[in-house]
Order: sequence, then C-alpha cells, then structure tokens
Amino acid sequence: MAIRKEDLYRMVESLSNEDKKAAFDFMEFLIERSKKQKPNLWQKIDELESDNEPLTNEEIKQLESEEGYISGEDAKREFGLQVDLP
Repeated sequence: MAIRKEDLYRMVESLSNEDKKAAFDFMEFLIERSKKQKPNLWQKIDELESDNEPLTNEEIKQLESEEGYISGEDAKREFGLQVDLP
C-alpha cells in the first residue's frame, strides 16, 4: 500500500507536541528496525545464552497473581495515553 508523504505530513501536523514526540520516537524505531544490521545492543542480546530454566514456584505465583496487575485500559486512563493497549 503506497502512502503519500503529504498524508503523513498532514497526520503529524494534526498531533499535539507530546504526541509528535511519540510519533518521532516510533518512526526512529521503525527506521532502526528496517536497517539490515541490528543495533549493537540487539546483537549482544542475540549472543546471550538461552535461558531454558523452568519458572520457579515464586515466578509462577507472581504470574498467576492479580496483585499489581493493571489492564491496558486502566494504564491508558491513568497515564493519559493516546494509544490502545492490550
């Protein structure tokens, strides 16, 4: 699907300054992701040995607990986010 630059410019111009910063950060991420070579940090992560250890009882308990859990909708409302979260 071809996107016209004018449409992108129009969309960016309609954003608040705070949202323009978020759009800028996301576009930087997309550009980095599209580069053939991964950033050094990603390469270091790829070189790490895989963690194949099973979860501890404490980790399982934490995952199954609803204590401290916040839904995407709650996070959106609490932090004033303009994006939909799962």
